[in-house]
Amino acid sequence: MSRSSGRGQTEPLAAIVAVAAVGIGLSLYAGVLDATLPGERDRSTAPAALERVDRDVAPGGVARPERVPGSREAGPAGYRTNVTLTAGGRRWSTGPTVPPDADVAGERIGVRVAPATVRPGRLRVAAWR
Repeated sequence: MSRSSGRGQTEPLAAIVAVAAVGIGLSLYAGVLDATLPGERDRSTAPAALERVDRDVAPGGVARPERVPGSREAGPAGYRTNVTLTAGGRRWSTGPTVPPDADVAGERIGVRVAPATVRPGRLRVAAWR
């Protein structure tokens, strides 16, 4: 029985090219498929708005309730926005009533409820057209 040391081997460069071609093909397929599927395209609106509102309401990492009323302007252009901050059984909110189909995002955050008093709270942003 004769044995061949070259049996079943592939050149490394050819293998890398083949893997790259398959990866590119899958990426293109996924991109085309995503573009053709029906559905809402702006469901990432609230998370982006939450980042901007967070910078506005909590510039030092701790939310300040007195900044909530002016934070609506940090929402996306062309969208209606509601901003709600809750902590210690208290609630600060600005904006119209949130409809059931709104895109909503929230995060836990420290809230300054009095001088030198910070309580755990939640910042919630809703955005819709």
